[in-house]
Amino acid sequence: METKIAFEGLRLTLFPQSFCVTSVTNPQFQTLLTIYLHKLRFHAHHGLYEEEKLLGNDFEVDISIKHRPVTEKIVSLEQTVNYAIVYNKVKERMGRPTPLLETLAQEICEMILCDFGHAEEVCFSIKKLHPPIINFEGSVGISFELKR
Repeated sequence: METKIAFEGLRLTLFPQSFCVTSVTNPQFQTLLTIYLHKLRFHAHHGLYEEEKLLGNDFEVDISIKHRPVTEKIVSLEQTVNYAIVYNKVKERMGRPTPLLETLAQEICEMILCDFGHAEEVCFSIKKLHPPIINFEGSVGISFELKR
């Protein structure tokens, strides 16, 4: 249950164990909205070794995109980052083999910032779920953040 109280241009939202203060009319406060796509699964052929290039590997991707909404209330996809478009662009890029995950992460972050002009920052993480390391259990991966 939440309770909302308005006081001198501020909106106070009370939740059972927390509260949040946001600006209704004060331009000195700026809102950041985060769109995220988590635990995306792809089979792709990224890697340095011939076995990886031939057989491929399973990857798990997490993406967070922060942007500043241009209006107080978002009522259309043009006012936000469309996660379906992000997914399709990432899926297409994952289909092109790349030797290093670092390169892949940098290119995907650049693509998102270029395609979504109101995006402020992107955090991209990728895990290789079955790395070609003898007697290894677990995953390997990288995270990359890019800000405007």
